[in-house]
Amino acid sequence: MAKEKIRVRYAPSPTGHLHIGNARTALFNYLFARHNKGTMVLRIEDTDQKRNVKGGSKSQMENLHWLGIDWDEGPDKGGDYGPYRQSERKAIYQKYIDQLIDEGKAYYSYKTEEELETQREEQRAAGIAPHYTYEYEGMTADEIKQAQDEAKAKGLKPVVRIHIPEMETYSWDDIVKGHLEFESDTIGGDFVIQKRDGMPTYNFAVVIDDHLMKITHVLRGDDHVSNTPKQLVVYQALGWKPPKFGHMTLIINSETGKKLSKRDESVLQFIEQYRDLGYLPEAMFNFITLLGWSPKGENEIFNKREFIKQFDPARLSKSPAAFDQKKLEWINNQYIKKADRDTLLDLALNNLQEAGLIDEHPTPEKMEWVRQLVNIYSVQMSYTKQIVDMAKIFFEDAKDLSDEEIEEIKNDDGRGVIEEFKKQLDLIPRFTSVQIMNAIQATRHATGIKGRKLFMPIRIATTRSMVGPGIGEAMELLGKKRVVEHIDLTLKQMSANNL
Repeated sequence: MAKEKIRVRYAPSPTGHLHIGNARTALFNYLFARHNKGTMVLRIEDTDQKRNVKGGSKSQMENLHWLGIDWDEGPDKGGDYGPYRQSERKAIYQKYIDQLIDEGKAYYSYKTEEELETQREEQRAAGIAPHYTYEYEGMTADEIKQAQDEAKAKGLKPVVRIHIPEMETYSWDDIVKGHLEFESDTIGGDFVIQKRDGMPTYNFAVVIDDHLMKITHVLRGDDHVSNTPKQLVVYQALGWKPPKFGHMTLIINSETGKKLSKRDESVLQFIEQYRDLGYLPEAMFNFITLLGWSPKGENEIFNKREFIKQFDPARLSKSPAAFDQKKLEWINNQYIKKADRDTLLDLALNNLQEAGLIDEHPTPEKMEWVRQLVNIYSVQMSYTKQIVDMAKIFFEDAKDLSDEEIEEIKNDDGRGVIEEFKKQLDLIPRFTSVQIMNAIQATRHATGIKGRKLFMPIRIATTRSMVGPGIGEAMELLGKKRVVEHIDLTLKQMSANNL
């Protein structure tokens, strides 16, 4: 017998930007499809018209492409199983809703929202889990028809509900969680499969789409576990075989241990935010893949091809995945160190321009200056927007030294080192990092001072900071005029403090 052709899907709602959790779902489906030489389908689930955001699906697709995720079928590519937007599939859903009504497996429900809420309040007061109770209980077919005709005459619009069989067990062997089962009386009663506006509900439409699109495996978040028995009800009613399900564990905030919530402002949660900060897509791909999936061995840095080769859903974790911002910064830093210099220049230049530090159309000379600036900070940056704060010494007027900086240079040798270094700068033929380092060495020979007592007074006096990139490169970019101004300002401040 021929091996089953793997078909998976990522099915976002166009309700906003691409969230980390949704990106992980897309990424795991992508890796699973590519590992098995299967098909990746992109389907837009836009039946909730009230929540849809203009341009939402375009934003989702752009950010998926930025991450390095592509698909074989979708609204932008077409395919044999379209349309790939649920809003364009209403006639398809209606066919199966009508079928279930004709077979007596679904029915029109005219209970109003007010009546349903009253019912739920009564159930809560009685200590019973809120659930829908069959509104035509004990009625004959004629009585049901009469009740429905009266509701129609009042102008009420119905929903369509599907019957849930009694004493039924819905079970599946979850790829991640193992064997799971739900009793039919825990599902919440007959649930809606078509809303009053004629649009299908999520738990109905997703079954129709997955079946007709021949989806073989559904990898999705843990929050969908409670939806699965409802979907199995629909599969059973239509006589269809369900796909294999795998529910990935929650992503939690490593700092708080709580579920990553969109209301948690301590963590950036949308891919677009990381793009704006100057994270690299390859690093984000790497980091997100490790959220709830573990490779063999201890290595944590992989390229896409390596992930595809070894992706095995059996290695999906059963424990919550911790979103660790520091780890993400470390991973991105590893990629920045190896990144193409032009790529880094482009990202960092954009960050500097957004901060108003570089003109929109810099001269060739200024571009070369920015290139050098980016190069000397590339080893330190976890993301390129950090250069805005890191490189403040190159854009701001010198500020008074802090108490800590004064404490560092007030030793007996501090003034002598700074004054000697100023003399040595006048002796170098060119103001380059190499010649500047020669001047530092000459200062060492002239004063006999070395180590921290040599370098720290020079760094503080010339850059007005205790930290920064290589001292030679930093001074070269500052330029001789500003370096000398800084030295004079430092000596003046030392005199004011009797140092």
